[in-house]
Amino acid sequence: MMSCGVWAIAGCGLPAAQGSAPPTAVVVEFISPTAIETAQVMPEPLVFESATDFAEGTAAVRLGERLGYIDTTGQWVTTIADANVEVAGAFSEQLAVARAGDYHGYIDPSGEWAINVQFKQAKDFSEGLAAVQGGQKYGFINTQGQWVIEPEFALVESFTEGLAVVKQDGVYGYVNREGDLVIAPQFKDAWQFSEGRAVVKVDRQYGYIAPDGSIAIPLTFDGAFNFSEGLARVRQGQKWGFIDTQGEWVIEPVLDYASDFAEGHAVALQGGQWGYIDRTGEVAIAGEFDYAADFSEGMAAVQIAGQYGYINLAGDAVIPPTFQNAGPFAEGLARVRLESGWGFIKQDGTLLTAP
Repeated sequence: MMSCGVWAIAGCGLPAAQGSAPPTAVVVEFISPTAIETAQVMPEPLVFESATDFAEGTAAVRLGERLGYIDTTGQWVTTIADANVEVAGAFSEQLAVARAGDYHGYIDPSGEWAINVQFKQAKDFSEGLAAVQGGQKYGFINTQGQWVIEPEFALVESFTEGLAVVKQDGVYGYVNREGDLVIAPQFKDAWQFSEGRAVVKVDRQYGYIAPDGSIAIPLTFDGAFNFSEGLARVRQGQKWGFIDTQGEWVIEPVLDYASDFAEGHAVALQGGQWGYIDRTGEVAIAGEFDYAADFSEGMAAVQIAGQYGYINLAGDAVIPPTFQNAGPFAEGLARVRLESGWGFIKQDGTLLTAP
């Protein structure tokens, strides 16, 4: 299934283009804990062996053998009670995926199991349901851990806009929240809905369907991604451009690569350099970076000479490139990779410290 989301609880960077492999940066990684003494005192500045983006007011972090969550002030607010938990994700709808051994469950904000570990794979909750693997098949549970859609599919994706992708008998279709097949499995590949459109593939070509299953944009593209801010990036041959929800070209396919629009800007690769274009296709920030990430909260991580820093929407360098890796800003903070581990920076570039 073509999707940035994978059956894991680490983050992902720019999605790879179909049929191409542009350079990407992994911006979050869960690292096996080292055998050091469990820290009882928070370090200054706060540095961890692993970290997630902030979501719902907290971020998952590991410090030695201690796994839990900090809030946006840097205070440790939750320790995961079960010492068998190896990895924990960010909270979504007040529940977070956690893995113990080979199986997954969900923990609540107190750090206790809300849904016992039992699933081979598990995704974040979305629209009140979570996609999980029970036995050899996939289905959906509610926030009480009850099956709402029984595990009968070969693969599923999370719900968006009231529909979820499911795979059955080697092809993809869509179910509603009651588990009814509202768009019969028929596609070679399918994506989640966004802005009333979903990418589907038949034979070797991509196009878009509407929520009623009708073809909204003909399958004429060699690659396609979800709509974002009214535009979707599509590939013709080896070049990328953008279309609107009616399938009309807004930016002709002249780019070597592009990302989705975020905050009015889209990353564009031209001549081996990453920069940004606006919604008309004009250069908004000149291509002078080794790598560039999407904007969030008015800031974007960029790579210069092997190090990461941040620019603002005007293209000004506001946080110097001094980090080994960098994630997006979320709830006013961004994960950054230091020599000693993962920390968090504020929008003024200062590192988060314990309160």
